[in-house]
Parts: sequence; C-alpha cells; structure tokens
Amino acid sequence: MSLIPIANPNDVRNTLLFLGTGTSVGVPTIGCGCEVCQSTNPRNQRTRCSLAIGLPEGTLLVDSSPDLRMQLLRERIGMIHAVLYTHEHADHLFGLDDLRVFPYYLGHRLPLYCESFVEERIRKSFDYAFHPDVDSAQTSYPRLTLQPIALEPFSVLGAQVVPIRLYHGRFKVLGFRFGNIAYCTDVNSIPDESWPLLEGLDVLILDALRIKHHPTHFNVAQAVEAARRIGAKRTYFTHIAHEIDHDTVNATLPPGMELAYDGLRLELS
Repeated sequence: MSLIPIANPNDVRNTLLFLGTGTSVGVPTIGCGCEVCQSTNPRNQRTRCSLAIGLPEGTLLVDSSPDLRMQLLRERIGMIHAVLYTHEHADHLFGLDDLRVFPYYLGHRLPLYCESFVEERIRKSFDYAFHPDVDSAQTSYPRLTLQPIALEPFSVLGAQVVPIRLYHGRFKVLGFRFGNIAYCTDVNSIPDESWPLLEGLDVLILDALRIKHHPTHFNVAQAVEAARRIGAKRTYFTHIAHEIDHDTVNATLPPGMELAYDGLRLELS
C-alpha cells in the first residue's frame, strides 16, 4: 500500500492542541435527548480525551482515543512521532489501531511510552500488533515499539516529561508535566508526593467531569478547589460530560479558570 503525506498539514509546532475533551461516552451521548447532547454549540460537541503537542523534534500524541482518526482528520494533523499514555482505559487507548499509518511515513516503528500495566493491556488487546511477521506486513499491522516509563522524568522528541502519579478511583494513572504545563485527566485524588510537581505552573489542565459527585473523577467544585491549591496562572478543565453546558458553566468559573473544548490551541513557550 502506497501512502503519500498530505500537502500543507496543520502545523502544531510549539502548540498544545486539545483533540478531545469529552468523557468516555463522548458528547453528544448516543441516544440522549438532553439539551447539551442536542445543542448546536460546537463547544458542547466533545470527542474522547486526547492531546497533540508540538515538541522540538515532532508531534507527541497523549492517549489514542477511539475518536482518534476523526480528530486527526478534523485538525489536519498528518504525522504523529510518538505516543504517551496516561492509563489503559478504553476511551484513552482503543484508537491505537489508527496509529498504523504513521510508521510508513516515519520509516520506523512508532514509539509508545507507557507504564507496565498499560503495556500489558496493549499487548492483550492488540496482540496482532506483536505478530512475528509484523515488520514484513502491510498497513494491517501497527508497527510499534513499547517504551517503559515509571515516575522518573524522561525525554521524548527533544523535551523533558515529568510523570505525576494520580488516582482515578482505585486505578493508578499518570499526569504529565511539560515545562510549565501539566495535564491531569481522569483523576479524583492527588497523593501528597505529587503536589510539589504541580507548583509554579503557567497552565494546568485538569479533570472536571460534571457538577454532581463522581466516585472516580473530580466534579467541577472539586476541580476548582484543586486548581486553587495548585495556583497555576491559567486552568483548563477537560474530560467533560453531557451534564455540563459549556457557556452556562464557563460563566460561573473563577477568574483564570475555564472549560477546554475540542480544537482549543495553546501556544507553548
């Protein structure tokens, strides 16, 4: 199969791009007739959570959501150079098969950075990607290299990444710090040892699922409280469910805090 890179792809150098800002079922939710799911406001249309970050040596994808193909086409992103995973849940992982085109553009396997239990899930759920003949196959096989990470800082695409341990109910997840920006999705508890890693931020991106309490995610009030303690210059809330109307809830947030939305771009210094 012959692949030709697209002309004039969207340039994400020095940019953080919200590919998706929605909860695990997305917004609109299938079969739901609520006002948000029926809204014509594009900021109420939320695909599953994912980021693209333009680093010095290429574009880093954070999580491969089930909506990945649509997200990359929508934003005209024609190349991913590496992928970083927060955790192994389906809404953050199961778009992985859409990564299979990128090794053909790159000329080598695509590196995936993840914790050991995420690697275990990838190997179980996408076992065909680890077939002995994968390097001689066509695009039907993702060609991947799994790069183990833990809590120590590491380098990817010319930038340092600082992992941040978070808890998503009983599940361990990772947040990540890139310079003075931190991404902390799918969290309802920040352990004591992780708070110092969130000091001095210019931008905090934080889980805020809905107004009511949830057992594994911050609700809006909890997210605002955590954001106040962290004290970033600016905070964006993500992983948003259909209980939240963008304009209505955004207007109630404290100064310096706002809801993210699909397609939002932040410039990186």
